[in-house]
Amino acid sequence: MGLFFNKKKKEEAVASLYEELVAVADGKVLPISEVPDPVFAEKMMGEGFAIDPTSDVIVSPISGTLVQVADTLHAYGIQSDLGVEVLVHVGLDTVNLQGKGFEAKVKIGDAVKKGDPLVKIDREYLIANAPSIVIPVIVTNGNMEAYNYDFKGSGNAVAGETVAMVVSKA
Repeated sequence: MGLFFNKKKKEEAVASLYEELVAVADGKVLPISEVPDPVFAEKMMGEGFAIDPTSDVIVSPISGTLVQVADTLHAYGIQSDLGVEVLVHVGLDTVNLQGKGFEAKVKIGDAVKKGDPLVKIDREYLIANAPSIVIPVIVTNGNMEAYNYDFKGSGNAVAGETVAMVVSKA
């Protein structure tokens, strides 16, 4: 029995060396450099990707714990067990909407699985009232050299299923 348990621990250790970040909405996956906001496009907040959404439910890109929910419900911070911190920022300048058009499905401290709903949006309202509904998904740990980032490419994605980026410890 000891060999079985040691093998299992070794497999868990190997599995925990990377995180797959999935699309947070149905829509087109974009490189972070194509987000029409220099704060995101120039990676001032960190590395990541973006989704141009076609769906109204925004899901968690990673399994972990909710560590931040903006009062205006436009931004969500998740920390994985590996320690990867991810920001899901729904739209650009959406903080100015003061929560209108957003219906949070989670709160700080909640455990989430990859693909669990974070927020339901009123897409039509956001399209009419925000400069862009593109959703940046950013690794915010600060030290970009601590991780390797493998962007999985552009194209249409399915929320909670399509892997958009793999983050691994450097």
